[in-house]
Amino acid sequence: MKRLLLAALALLTMATAQAQQQGDSRPFQGYLYNKEYDVYFRINFYDEDVIISWQDIFGPLPGFLAKSASNYCWIVTQADIDGQKAELEITNDYGSEDLTATLTQQDDTTYVLKQKSGSTLKIPNKNKWQKLPATLTFIKRKTAK
Repeated sequence: MKRLLLAALALLTMATAQAQQQGDSRPFQGYLYNKEYDVYFRINFYDEDVIISWQDIFGPLPGFLAKSASNYCWIVTQADIDGQKAELEITNDYGSEDLTATLTQQDDTTYVLKQKSGSTLKIPNKNKWQKLPATLTFIKRKTAK
């Protein structure tokens, strides 16, 4: 009985370690935040299972970019990973504007979004539209702030 218990404990320990390792090897999954503009990315480019809680009609997606104090968002409609870079197709939640961009992992916690072509990213800020810069740096966090 003791052997069986030890074997079960060993399997559980291995499974936990494997899950942690998998999370570390999936850089394009999680929560990315830019403090200066108070915008964030929720992404999972692997399983494409991100749900926008206030707009769940869109179903599972690769991710979205939103402002913390707003329900407006930009939806990642396609994400193709190539090493430390992901090529993105993004549209606003109205479907009236779209763009292409890259999201590049610089190190374990730093990511850079670079707009390539199409519409300019803009977000509501104090009842006005605020354009985001073409290059924006994000920090990966464990959870939302």
